Amino acid sequence: MKYLHTMVRVSDLDESLDFYVNKIGLVEHSRRDVEAGRFTLVFLHAPGDESAMLELTHNWDESGYSEGRNFGHLAYSVENIYAYCQKLMDQGVVINRPPRDGHMAFVRSPDNISIELLQQGDSLPIQEPWKSMENTGSW
Repeated sequence: MKYLHTMVRVSDLDESLDFYVNKIGLVEHSRRDVEAGRFTLVFLHAPGDESAMLELTHNWDESGYSEGRNFGHLAYSVENIYAYCQKLMDQGVVINRPPRDGHMAFVRSPDNISIELLQQGDSLPIQEPWKSMENTGSW
């Protein structure tokens, strides 16, 4: 397992980038605008350390967040997302967003912190029972 990033939602992307880049000193690693989903993702890292990212998510139509609502999730990559999710289920963990695509799943901590699990490398071939598994709760 490898820690990947922490996601926070931001109301004003330019203001947030000014804070995180110009004031805090983080470096912009990548940016992706997703027209269909109406959001922008910007990944930042500390200078010289690309091993852990901060993901800023700007939802274009959002007018603001209450305290705590802007925190998104922790993210980890795993060697085999199906085996990892099965291990979690065997231990009583609810898979809130199953890895139907062979690539991404979400679970929640006992304190309801969302944790994103991502398949290392290419997505695994789609397979049952994951393909037909419904979401449970929110993620």
